[in-house]
Amino acid sequence: MLNPVRCTAEEIAELILSVAPDLKRSATCDTFKCGDPKAVVRGVVVTWMATRAVLDRAAQAGANLVITHEPTFFEHDRSAEMRGDAVVESKRKFADGHGIVVWRCHDSWHLMRPDGILTGVTREIGWENYQRKDNQELFDLPGSITLGNLSLQLKRMLGIPMVRVVGDLNLPIQRVALSCGSNSWNHQRTLLNEPGVDALVCGEAREWETYEYVRDSVAAGRQRGLVVLGHCNSEELGMRYLARWLSERIPGLRIDFVPAGDSFTYV
Repeated sequence: MLNPVRCTAEEIAELILSVAPDLKRSATCDTFKCGDPKAVVRGVVVTWMATRAVLDRAAQAGANLVITHEPTFFEHDRSAEMRGDAVVESKRKFADGHGIVVWRCHDSWHLMRPDGILTGVTREIGWENYQRKDNQELFDLPGSITLGNLSLQLKRMLGIPMVRVVGDLNLPIQRVALSCGSNSWNHQRTLLNEPGVDALVCGEAREWETYEYVRDSVAAGRQRGLVVLGHCNSEELGMRYLARWLSERIPGLRIDFVPAGDSFTYV
């Protein structure tokens, strides 16, 4: 148990890293992106992405540690290449000026067993009892639901403005594969070909891969459905779960979940 009055950003990062003993420290993107890792933490903001708006919320709340799932400076693990870019430097200057430490929590939270992102999403949408024990990404829904109604249900449960769907909206769905974030085409194709899978729910994919694969599957008479939530929309609840997880382990330290939100405006 960490001391909520004197714990450092580095100690909090180590607490999270401890859930993933198989993580290769030399190869992970879970590193500090700016600020002093040894700074004593006054408050924590957990988010899906440390956008400028999220950093501003952290500064207003007096939080000096931001834990983000996705990159702060836009590149997955090569942000040094963007030094000198006006947008990057403005963001870095803001964080430094407010004494904000940013640490990325991506690989470790996915390597937690079960996957921390998937666990958070599953709990929030109430699918825990439908999850298969032999594959944490497969869910056997109670009864049958059409692809169209499944899409509307997910849209409502996640509180998002839009989902994209490939396939017959009247297709009966019972076994669903859930692939949060942006997994590889190969992984998504494998899930679509798991025995009994009727539909894949994913965060995002390249538009010439999974989307077209499902469209061609339907054209060939092999009925499948695809529901695309958006990367942020498919993972944010997993970071809300991290905020709750941390709060249980560091009681007394203010830890807030601040959603980054969908970046798109739909017209």
